[in-house]
Amino acid sequence: MSIRILLVSRDDLLHENTATSCPDAGCDAVRFERVSMPSEAIERLAKHDDIQAVVLDLGTHGGRGAELILELTNIAPHLPILILGDDSVASQFVPMVEKGAQDYLPRRPLDVTSLDRAVRIAIARSTREAKLHRAMERAQVTLHSMGDAVLSTDPRGFITYLNPVAERMMGWSFAEANGRHLLEVFQVIDATTRERLVPSMELGVKSGRTMILPPNCVLVRRDGRESPIEDSAAPIYDRSDRIAGMVVVFHDVSESRAIAQRMTHLAEHDVLTSLPNRVLLADRFEQSMTLARRHKRRLAVLFIDLDHFKDINDSLGHLMGDRLLKAVSQRITPCVRSSDTVSRPGGDEFIVLLSEINRAEDAAIIAEKIRIALNAPYSIDTQDLHLSASIGISVYPDDGDDAERLIQRADAAMYHAKESGRDNVLFYNPDMNVLAA
Repeated sequence: MSIRILLVSRDDLLHENTATSCPDAGCDAVRFERVSMPSEAIERLAKHDDIQAVVLDLGTHGGRGAELILELTNIAPHLPILILGDDSVASQFVPMVEKGAQDYLPRRPLDVTSLDRAVRIAIARSTREAKLHRAMERAQVTLHSMGDAVLSTDPRGFITYLNPVAERMMGWSFAEANGRHLLEVFQVIDATTRERLVPSMELGVKSGRTMILPPNCVLVRRDGRESPIEDSAAPIYDRSDRIAGMVVVFHDVSESRAIAQRMTHLAEHDVLTSLPNRVLLADRFEQSMTLARRHKRRLAVLFIDLDHFKDINDSLGHLMGDRLLKAVSQRITPCVRSSDTVSRPGGDEFIVLLSEINRAEDAAIIAEKIRIALNAPYSIDTQDLHLSASIGISVYPDDGDDAERLIQRADAAMYHAKESGRDNVLFYNPDMNVLAA
């Protein structure tokens, strides 16, 4: 199989000297096909694609070399072009390289072996560059079609690439961001401390590490809007294994975080009233008990049970009962401090954790306040309803030193309050254990 080269020259002697050549045994022969005029070369290249390189003789085409190179590269952009010229015009080679030429050889005397070698090297280089170009095009398509945002920088931290997702998320076009420093374009902060995270990320990457930003980081867009993101940055290495920049990949996690927060809320809160359930109440108990033990403080538990709620539920239906329970939760919450916890473990029972009290009587004052609030009439769908509650109180450390015991004893006091006529508030005392059992 031969390598076909198009020689553009009016010099008959030059054509005779470029006979079929194959300096090395076993290599493909190089065959030259001559045309005299550049217009003929353009026509030949436009009709057939069997030519693998072009040799342009500047000696017979005057000072139009750069113009001819441009015409040839326009018709065959990936075809290597070699120039034959006189030593006296060698300085003209530089602008021709800028137009697309790959190599320069003197035409007098013509060294066929050097020409053969230069042609083969030019073809090999062109083939490698074409493969690299195709690989870069595929990479570009991949990066442009990714769902994640991607940016890259040079070793000094100046932007060299943004994909369309990064442009949308950051509010910068690549044309605007290109050449700007990462710190100016990529504003990432810790959502809690508001500390900028990019400098530490840059430092880590420059030391050769892949960096994963903390889970609560926020991207500040060019217009000031903020989006929670997940982010990683990795070094880019050159052929000498030196760091040539870094690539950052990130994506918006607003939706996933909102879902996670929603799932966490559902796991820890009562669906009907949105009050803390037993799970969250246990966590609040643990925190409050730890502080109470450390600072030798008191805390109290109120166990609230609605009187005759079952009668309302049975007579007016569960929908009305649910609306009444929501109304009850909305009346209890304003009666306590923000540091206290109002929970609904289930049914028509409510548990209030008073995280800090000075005296036991303080718990009684709050319980009485709740009892009076619950006694006020309820108007639901033109229905006027009346309700009362029985409330039991237990106090730490007098009535127990753990959450389970305090809740059990507040429950026993509530049960005794019901037995004593309902609509009542009672403290726990040890005699109630027998009745509770």
